[in-house]
Amino acid sequence: MKTFEQLRIVFFGTPDFAVASLNALIEAGANVVAVVTAPDKPAGRGMQLQSSAVKQYADSKDLRVLQPLKMKDPAFVEELRSLNADLQVVVAFRMMPEVVWNMPPMGTINVHGSLLPQYRGAAPINWAIINGETETGVTTFKLKHEIDTGDILLQQKVPVLPNDNAEAMHDKLMQAGAQLLVKTVKGLALGILNEVPQDLTSKDIKNAPKIFKETLQIDWTKRAEEVNNFIRGMSPYPTAYTTLAGKMAKIYRAHYQPEINEAEAGTYDTDHNTYLRFAAADGWVYIDEVQQEGKKRMDILAFLRGFRG
Repeated sequence: MKTFEQLRIVFFGTPDFAVASLNALIEAGANVVAVVTAPDKPAGRGMQLQSSAVKQYADSKDLRVLQPLKMKDPAFVEELRSLNADLQVVVAFRMMPEVVWNMPPMGTINVHGSLLPQYRGAAPINWAIINGETETGVTTFKLKHEIDTGDILLQQKVPVLPNDNAEAMHDKLMQAGAQLLVKTVKGLALGILNEVPQDLTSKDIKNAPKIFKETLQIDWTKRAEEVNNFIRGMSPYPTAYTTLAGKMAKIYRAHYQPEINEAEAGTYDTDHNTYLRFAAADGWVYIDEVQQEGKKRMDILAFLRGFRG
């Protein structure tokens, strides 16, 4: 049995969320023999090729970087096999074929931003907030065929505070996941972790499907609290939106006030000075930060100074 420091690890990841986990492994003394990340993509006004956050970090640590266009590319699979990894780690990466995830003798582990089996899917952070959860967390588990269904290794609960939005929870779970990953790999090296199958029979399992543009429009017929949770869960990205004075307006921050409300759902009311509010099913949702089409993102007082709707 190899020690934690002796394990040959290949790390798969792309965005900032994955960088924290990779950094935690490196800081803990793990032997990361290579990093697999997305190919460079054109970005910005000049459409210059830009490396992923994980590649930028890996380059700063002189780690070997692989950037396959296709995960089943025979040349990539052979290069991966030549690394003789004992274990592979996946954090915020695309779907992987079995020939890749089943390659190392210790398998492939994944860090997921929820307490599995709850919120399996592409957007667990967003949907936990949208659904009004007061607690979520991170899970490490072994990869298998069906997405996010592998045996659980470790979990860490993380509270969702009333004002937390998707960005705040992303940062909390990013750090919690990084620490849980190190604990998991050390546990695997010592042979002290038990793999626990997920209970997928419960009727109360909530999923976290990918969010599309048509998902982002605010439904004002819902209760004010639900609308506020929706705004929090989509903020600051991909951002909930509504129509305001005939133009699309992204809503970044709001608060709600349950009160008797006879206004039609979705109609807005403002004193053009201190507040802008929309009618929901059981009260008003007060907008705190907004970006109307053609304008900058701003707090509501600044917005109202120029609003003529």
